[in-house]
Amino acid sequence: MSEGAAQAPSKVNWNKIIFLFLGIILFTVTYVSPPWPDAIDPVGKHFELTREGKGALAIFLLAGTWWVFEVVPIGVTSLMIGVLQALFLIRPAKVAFKDFMDPSVMFIFASIVIGLVFTKTGLTRRLAYKMLAIVGEKTSMIYLGCFVVTSALTHIMAHTAVAATIYPLLIAIYSLYGEGDKKTKFGKGLFIGMAYVAGAGSIVTLLGAARGAVALGFYTDIVNETVSFFKLTYYMFPVGWVMTFLLWGFFMIICKPEKTTIPGLREKAKKLYTELGPLRREEIVAATIVGLCIMTMSLRSFVPFLKPVDKTAIILLSTISFFVFGILDIDDLESVPWNIILLFAGAMSIGFCLWETGAAKWLAVNWLVMFTEANWFVFTMSIAFFVMMMTNFIMNVAAIAISLPVAFVIAPYLGVSSEVILFASLVVAGMPFLLLVGAAPNAIAYDSKQFTTGEFFLYGIPASILLMIVTGFFVYLVWPIMGMSITVPVP
Repeated sequence: MSEGAAQAPSKVNWNKIIFLFLGIILFTVTYVSPPWPDAIDPVGKHFELTREGKGALAIFLLAGTWWVFEVVPIGVTSLMIGVLQALFLIRPAKVAFKDFMDPSVMFIFASIVIGLVFTKTGLTRRLAYKMLAIVGEKTSMIYLGCFVVTSALTHIMAHTAVAATIYPLLIAIYSLYGEGDKKTKFGKGLFIGMAYVAGAGSIVTLLGAARGAVALGFYTDIVNETVSFFKLTYYMFPVGWVMTFLLWGFFMIICKPEKTTIPGLREKAKKLYTELGPLRREEIVAATIVGLCIMTMSLRSFVPFLKPVDKTAIILLSTISFFVFGILDIDDLESVPWNIILLFAGAMSIGFCLWETGAAKWLAVNWLVMFTEANWFVFTMSIAFFVMMMTNFIMNVAAIAISLPVAFVIAPYLGVSSEVILFASLVVAGMPFLLLVGAAPNAIAYDSKQFTTGEFFLYGIPASILLMIVTGFFVYLVWPIMGMSITVPVP
């Protein structure tokens, strides 16, 4: 290389610089602006936006800008969330950074470790080759097979654990596509689609995610009615599977694979499966540990003495077991994608920050009171839209917690059943398609390096519109036919 070439200046990334400063400007303008008006609910209760609450919104805007346009690594943006809370006295540092080790973050860590174990032991390749031998050589059927398996598994285990388990399987499948590590439409559709359908499947039962149990708790406390496990599944099963198949069609259009078929794939998959030989000790031990972990977490909903045991403790026990039995070693621990872990750590911190400072409640009340004169359908869909947007930025559990109590208070005055609000909110809370921080499967899929955060956001716009259309279809037509209460007499 010539001396001139060696000293050639690197190209300035102006887009990165522009959005870096845009985030800073949004933070500054929001933080230093004069006090904002109180939010007032329909019964006249005032919700003040405190200095800390305004600061939480300022951080929220900066983090959202930096995450979407990836001006720095997404994990570094998360660190900025904690730093700004401490520097501007929005929350004490001890509180802001403690959220970085929240049980939900540790659950994601343990889920990713399960994925590493499946890859290291060869279980992933074994499962991938068996699936490909069944679904065949058409890339459309590979899409469908992967999406159906992902969606089905989320009925019996947490969607984070499903994504972590399926992810290495998709890596093995993509390696046979013949494009190496190159970014392709097939790669984008495979990994983003996995994240999307993990959300779609997770709404069907209470086992797919914690948001369902939280929402039902609020419903029982406020409305004084209960929704059983099977009643929830009765109404959510058709929505989850309609979205799964529509997302398959969506990605066949938006990310249509470059190759219609992969010639010889089925025979190659069969041959590779045969070459793996019989199950080895490591595979049997790993599968047993994961199986016991999944079974224990699933039984928590039905076995009384298991209910108090936190699911994070159960899944972390599997992580410890992998090291005890020699399946993983220190090198494996150092290979964990900490960028993804930090992403969710920051998401938890900003979520709690918005919640604890009252900023999220202020947003919810301001949004919902705009629809107090609307008809029942518009009001229901406005709540669904608010929950969908909020769950892309903060924990879906928090999005549910700040919006449903307000909605349940307003609903009777408009003649809207609390039941339809509950189920519509649960549908959209499970499918944050815009930002990686919306759900752990989104971040796990990002580790494939097949897409940027900007691409994920752009694909998420039409996908979110599709989600709202499907939700509206069920709210207006399907659920009433199935027997759901939609309207109630106005008091």
